[in-house]
Amino acid sequence: MDVKIEPGWKETLKDEFSKPYFQQIPNHLKIEKDQGKKIFPPGSLIFNAFNTTPIDTVKVVILGQDPYHGFGQAHGLCFSVSNGVAQPPSLINIFKELSDDTGVPIPNHGNLTHWAEQGVFLLNASLTVRSGEPMSHSKIGWSVFTDAVIKKISEKRKHVVFLLWGKFAQEKRVLIDETKHLILRAPHPSPLSAYAGFFGCKHFSKTNEYLVANGIDPIDWKL
Repeated sequence: MDVKIEPGWKETLKDEFSKPYFQQIPNHLKIEKDQGKKIFPPGSLIFNAFNTTPIDTVKVVILGQDPYHGFGQAHGLCFSVSNGVAQPPSLINIFKELSDDTGVPIPNHGNLTHWAEQGVFLLNASLTVRSGEPMSHSKIGWSVFTDAVIKKISEKRKHVVFLLWGKFAQEKRVLIDETKHLILRAPHPSPLSAYAGFFGCKHFSKTNEYLVANGIDPIDWKL
């Protein structure tokens, strides 16, 4: 499988691309497409996070579970939606905390590309999903791949801030070298758990404080 992905990531992950588990992923997607199933995001955007945020630019990692499963929502960046698409509930809560924490105004859209272009790597553990079926591709090999991605970032970079929101993301802590990176944990921003500690976590200001303390340009969170 020839993966169209940013050259730095392609080199970093070349061993993964040649492994049997990864070779099976496109076969699985093709079978589902042949069965008439709709898969999100579109093929050209599956590796959007990688193509927008090269590994040499990664400053922050935000980890989601899998892409939005509604039509037109997912575009390859976790928690983000394409322009013109209504902000999902978790993203609304992210913006509320961001505004309360930093004073940044709540945007009128949900496209987080500006963050990604500055080094915020917006990674979903699964890079695809079937329409209307959350977590439907969680067992086809993506999690093995994205675990390897997290390990590579931990190995190759230093002073990266990992924002782990919710139990699922926090289970990835074991992949990260905490002696050289900062891990910030909070409940998931979902309406079901945001009031249990996501609101008030101040992760956005804490991220920038850590980056500046290590001589790294802070993130402009304004969209």
